[in-house]
Amino acid sequence: MGRQAPRALLTRVRYEVLPAKAAEDKVLAHVPRDVVVTVTASPVKGLEPTLGLTERLAAHGYRVVPHVPARLLRDDAHLKDVVERLCAAQVDDVFVPAGDADPPAGPYDGALPVLRALTDMGRPFADTGITGYPESHPLIHDDITVRSMGDKQAHATYIVSNLCFDARVLTDWIARIRRRGVTLPLYMGVAGPVERAKLLSMATKIGVGESARFLARHPSWFLRLAAPGGYAPDRLLARGAEGFTEPSAGVSGLHLFTFNQIAETERWRRALVDRLGG
Repeated sequence: MGRQAPRALLTRVRYEVLPAKAAEDKVLAHVPRDVVVTVTASPVKGLEPTLGLTERLAAHGYRVVPHVPARLLRDDAHLKDVVERLCAAQVDDVFVPAGDADPPAGPYDGALPVLRALTDMGRPFADTGITGYPESHPLIHDDITVRSMGDKQAHATYIVSNLCFDARVLTDWIARIRRRGVTLPLYMGVAGPVERAKLLSMATKIGVGESARFLARHPSWFLRLAAPGGYAPDRLLARGAEGFTEPSAGVSGLHLFTFNQIAETERWRRALVDRLGG
């Protein structure tokens, strides 16, 4: 892998964490303050755990990006309350996916209406992220997901790609969305160095219902993460280094899915930065 450009990606990272009980302590113990922390939201537990952890980490001096799934918002008043609460915590970046809640908690069945509502509110956050799908969405045709990104980019400032394990799929998808006129900066969604036993333990802690939903929607993710020797982030970055760092790709950094293996992810990142000439 070439050195300087991939190393730059590793120094512009976001760590995605689940709002589990030990998450705050793990972040405080292992994550430098210059690493952005994003906090997921559960269709089962709702937004409160996400908002609570976001507030606490922000108070500790982190730049925190809460996930605010459209399908978890009960109504316009709920959205307004969430915005006011995050602004009070000095949060300046939110990530707005559609979410998996089925049925939706309120009138929003996708991200675009929420993004438009935030624009109507005067864009209360400096940055707003949306989702990209390098691999086919289980329910939505690829052409629709690309067109949807085009519609959303007027209300957003960056894209986070969904988890992908194939460098060629990622580079082909990046080229395709750029040809289709999607110009927003991109954070590539990449799984960290997941240990099989800890992944299984994390799945249990998430909760039986939520784990079942996760596995039903993404069985290939689990198999590729959990198989011994089946996945290594180093290999993915090495295989895609040229395409990921091409200026026309517009890749701003990495969005690392930690699955709350936060210490392991930071050790891996730091070791790879050092190996690449840090």
